[in-house]
Amino acid sequence: MEGIIPAWGRILRGYRPALSVEITRECPLRCPGCYAYGDEHLGGDVTLRQISDFKGAELVTRFFELIEAHRPLHVSIVGGEPLVRFRELNEILPRLATMGVYSQVVTSAVRPIPDEWIGLRRLQVVVSVDGLQPEHDERRKPATYARILKHIEGHHITVHCTVTRQQSRRDGYLEEFVRIWSANPDTKQIWISLYTPQIGESSDERLMPADRERVVVALRHLRGVYPKLKMPAGLIDVYANPPHSPDECIFAQTTTCVSADFERRIEPCQFGGTPDCSSCGCIASAGLAAVGRHRLPGGLRVSMLFDRSLEIGRRMQRVREYSRS
Repeated sequence: MEGIIPAWGRILRGYRPALSVEITRECPLRCPGCYAYGDEHLGGDVTLRQISDFKGAELVTRFFELIEAHRPLHVSIVGGEPLVRFRELNEILPRLATMGVYSQVVTSAVRPIPDEWIGLRRLQVVVSVDGLQPEHDERRKPATYARILKHIEGHHITVHCTVTRQQSRRDGYLEEFVRIWSANPDTKQIWISLYTPQIGESSDERLMPADRERVVVALRHLRGVYPKLKMPAGLIDVYANPPHSPDECIFAQTTTCVSADFERRIEPCQFGGTPDCSSCGCIASAGLAAVGRHRLPGGLRVSMLFDRSLEIGRRMQRVREYSRS
């Protein structure tokens, strides 16, 4: 529940406490099923690779203009591949820490993670690892296992795996993955998401209902066996019954998502397009939904307080915008 009270204060004042920024349009990977480079991610009229982005001092300046405008408590830096802009991040991340802003960099570790980030306060480095080595290396080359293992040395990373249909149908696959990465001394914790499709999508990655049920059962077992698998029971329960729409998703309602031109909003959430919420496997959405479903003394759900707070915050935002006009 850490951070809930400060975030609640931001919501009451009409701000979204979280900001997700696509720091660059560039990425050397071509991963099947990558939502960031999907045709509908930015609304259908343009794709991430087609928009403008920034480098050097201009990127740093424009980034902190976003921070000033949105005043987030937490910033997720995604891509593209954020390490393409590691020089700029070497300046951005310490400044965020000094400002008291928590940051998360989501990377493929295709290049070395800078040593300057070791021990940096309020920073979490999340490395995407899509399954065991044979499948991962095929999907995410050139960000192979060999490169990841070399580039994470000395860091304490979060390993994040997005489970697809192919992985879910092999008995023992998830346990082998969690066992291997739990044994790595550079792994601080492990997260598991489920592949989230767009409405109407038919792909090899999309999980069928039976696949999803099988993964949920496996996670419920594995969380009690491997301490580094940081998957609370309530979060896993949400995978079995996710929020039905962006309006019901606390993550979507509390996170502003901005693309690499620092102007274009990604809606309704970081996936963009028309995500199939009934098949959502986003760990951030599930984690906040689990908080929302928690019952306070007396039986009141936290989500009811959130809904009322959001209404107050929207009124505050309208007052603030009116006073500026």
